[in-house]
Amino acid sequence: MIRVQAEAFDVGAEIAAFTRGTGRVGAVATFTGLVRDYLGDRPEGAPPVRAMTLEHYPGMTERQLERIEAEARSRWDLADVLVIHRVGRMEPGEPIVLVCTASAHRAAALDSCAFLIDWLKTQAPFWKREETPDGDRWVEARASDDDAAKRWNQCS
Repeated sequence: MIRVQAEAFDVGAEIAAFTRGTGRVGAVATFTGLVRDYLGDRPEGAPPVRAMTLEHYPGMTERQLERIEAEARSRWDLADVLVIHRVGRMEPGEPIVLVCTASAHRAAALDSCAFLIDWLKTQAPFWKREETPDGDRWVEARASDDDAAKRWNQCS
């Protein structure tokens, strides 16, 4: 299941709902991404991030996330997948993304969860803007995210 939403979500409640009735599932892996009050390696004295705004193209974003989910399901035997990604303005400490995968075995759950978040970071059409006391700035893509996603190309 894919959800793109502006509303905040309760990570614990979402995971509890995801795992309810999973008697035949042997493993659930989750990843929660949070808004930080800084970007990457923050230099000493850099202004804190007050908020982050995620923008996207409705419709296009959901289709791309569905493709990423379908790719994960084709690579691993998954009982279920949940991806919740927020858009709009968020403050430090708020959850941005939740990825949950369920499988009969831990390797499939763990690997598919890592795959999904790596591909979300590089293949999903989201644009991030940070608010700081010095003004707003767009967040550039990071080479380390691209490198993390590349490892999955070797596994196809």
